This record gives sequence, C-alpha cells and structure tokens, in this order.
Amino acid sequence: MSDMSHTRRGLPITSSSIEKIFPKLTPAQIRRVAAHGHIRKVERGEVLVEQGDKSVPFFVVITGELEIVRPYGSYETLVTVHDSGQFTGEVNTLSGRRSLVQMRATNPGKVIELDHKHMLTLVQTDAELGEILMRAFILRRVELIAAGVGDIVLIGSLHSASTLRIKEFLMRNGHPYSYVDLERDPDVQNLLDSFQISPSEIPVLICRGQVILRNPGNQQIADCLGLMNLLTKSRYAISSSSAPVHRGWLPQYMELQKDSTFWFLKRARLVVRQVQAQESKIT
Repeated sequence: MSDMSHTRRGLPITSSSIEKIFPKLTPAQIRRVAAHGHIRKVERGEVLVEQGDKSVPFFVVITGELEIVRPYGSYETLVTVHDSGQFTGEVNTLSGRRSLVQMRATNPGKVIELDHKHMLTLVQTDAELGEILMRAFILRRVELIAAGVGDIVLIGSLHSASTLRIKEFLMRNGHPYSYVDLERDPDVQNLLDSFQISPSEIPVLICRGQVILRNPGNQQIADCLGLMNLLTKSRYAISSSSAPVHRGWLPQYMELQKDSTFWFLKRARLVVRQVQAQESKIT
C-alpha cells in the first residue's frame, strides 16, 4: 500500500486498493484529458457542483484540492479529497443523473474541466483512460453503497411491503441511500418530528434533505432522483457523435443506465474480483 493510503481523508475504504478507486493520472494521461476540455482556476471555498445538479462536469486536479462532501441538513459527511493528478466522478457522472454530493475547492488551484459530452467522448475514444475511469467510477459507487452514503434517506419498516419495494427499486438502480428502521432505531421519532411526519405516513423518502415523499411510488422516486429519460438521451448523444466509439466500454456504459439489479451487481462484483485478483498476484 502506498503512502496515499495513510494520508487520504474521507470515508474508510471497505474493498479493493485505494490506487484503483482514487488513481493518480500520469502527466501524459493528464495531457490527453486536457485535449478534451479546458483549464480553469478555482478559488478557496468555490463550489463547483451542488448536490442535486444534473450532468455535472468532470474535473482533473492540476494544483490545489477538491473536497467531496455529502450534505444533510446542517451536517455533512466528508467522502474524499482529490489532490493533484486525481479526478472526480462516479457512476452518475457517466449516466447524467443528479449529483449525490457537493464538490468544492479547499485551496486555490487549477483544474481541467470537461462537460458531460466531452467526458463521454474521452471515455469512448481513449481505451486506457476509459478503463481507468470506468473502473474507478464503479468501485466508488460500490463504496458509497457499502457506506450508505447517498442523497436520500429511507425511513421505513421491514414489515412493510412498500418499504421493501422502495429498497428493491433503489438497489435495482444502484442508488446509494441511508436506511432508518422505524422499529429498531430509538432516535427515529426525533427525525420524524423534525420533518413533521407521522408514523402512519411510513415509508418516507427524504431527497437531498429537502423533498419529502410519503409512501411514494416508483415513478415519484425516479422523478426525484432524475432517472427519467436518461437512457434515451444518452443513446442519442452517442449515436449522433462523430467521434469513433471505443467498443470495449460502450456496451458497459449503455448497460450502466438500464434498470437492472442483475447487471449492476454482476458488473460491480466482477470489477472488484478483477482488482483483488491483480492484488493477490502482487502479494
């Protein structure tokens, strides 16, 4: 394990090596990324992405730091800090879904910024970088799910069919969330009172600490999370691009946006197994 594992700030890593989840790009790789975007300055405290933003930009840090946090009311969870040579993003960066986190600069510096369209072109046309980014994005999503860090909180009961339906829907879409059990958590009543929710309205989904959905249907959840029409838009963007498509990653990108428990879990487990197999050969 490199020194990076001892100095990293953020959520603890539950699987794989930190170099696979938060890799540092080489100078040559950074130059190839820069060809698809532009370099810009960032100021201390500048917010680059708000939780809930759609089609967020992709950044590579040249100098300075970018802090990734999950806001929730007056509290926030530090997810990670990207420094020189590291890049931002996870699965939602590819799919164009709403951002789960807030991104801000902790120090003045410079970053390479790519909008959603140019980031997709990079992934499709550069085999090496496409593999690095896809692997990191998937492993980061696996870590967010394992830590229960997302932009929504589900309050429910395992004895409720609606609660089980919502949990299945979120898992099927690979969306991380925090779960509060009405029967098991002694402090849940305080949470309900703060949002003026009665037990009869359970299950409740709280989106980004603002939108409260009482016993929502799957359509309401999809609207809140920004899941609708993404596959159609992404297919159009890819089919209309004049750039050559990197065939190895395009099928995975397209499948990434399907409503499929089987595919997401299979792909995530496969990536984790591949990384663990590589690490076992080294040790």
